[in-house]
Amino acid sequence: MTQTNATTSNQAPLTAMPMLGTGTFRLKDNAAFDAVLMALEEGSRHIDTAQIYGNEQAVGDAINASGIPREELFITTKVWTENLTKERFETSVIDSLTALQTEYLDLLLIHWPLNSDEPSMVEYLSELKAVLDKGLTRRIGVSNFTNAQLAQAIAILGEGVIYTNQVEVHPYLINRKVTDFCRQHNVLVTGYMPFAYGAVLQDETIVNLASVHQATPAQIVLAWLRQLGFATIPSSTKRDNVRSNLAAASIKLMPAEIEQINQLDRNHKVANPDFAPHWD
Repeated sequence: MTQTNATTSNQAPLTAMPMLGTGTFRLKDNAAFDAVLMALEEGSRHIDTAQIYGNEQAVGDAINASGIPREELFITTKVWTENLTKERFETSVIDSLTALQTEYLDLLLIHWPLNSDEPSMVEYLSELKAVLDKGLTRRIGVSNFTNAQLAQAIAILGEGVIYTNQVEVHPYLINRKVTDFCRQHNVLVTGYMPFAYGAVLQDETIVNLASVHQATPAQIVLAWLRQLGFATIPSSTKRDNVRSNLAAASIKLMPAEIEQINQLDRNHKVANPDFAPHWD
């Protein structure tokens, strides 16, 4: 997928976003530190966190402990809903940078759209664009936006500015309306919860394909996401799983096998808090 990215003129070339990243949702303190350091040791270079996860300091400590040059890493965080006002937005981003021990982010997302007009989308997307223009982040995007909300965001910021829409995607929830709309507007889809809390890893179709390819069910799901053109950010606290996930890059599914997995779609959403938008 070709991406157009807005950056300030004095920045170094953009680091490409690895399509397979390391998620940190639900990881705290030492567990977050250990998981991120382990992932980096195994070769992961894309780390995804968020203000609301409460682990940015631990993630930053792990990145620092790894000794990996900053320019080799791709770091994403997300602005939480309470920080979307003009008064709090940039301050919260600077706090995130401090915790993550970096001068810039590779990607900054609006974590959830608001269901009210206070603050308005114009206000918080203007703040998002402002921190991009100041060089605090190299790319900007959104998360959990419906098609109508994404269309509104594109109208505010212009085509080519929003890099990704991070939404739930796995074999039980392909989210076709949203992913198709993103493709039409050259917005990369980053799928979270790729294993649906492990449910899809027990699916007979996935297990059978894993046997055919001498792979793990997780590797089959990751190969499927990659071949559909989606980035994804699974998390793991086990070194063998991290190593196995990274090795999924060598697996290539046949078109018929991809279609088999597509047929598993059942609109099964596992991330649906009470403040979520009305999904497409």
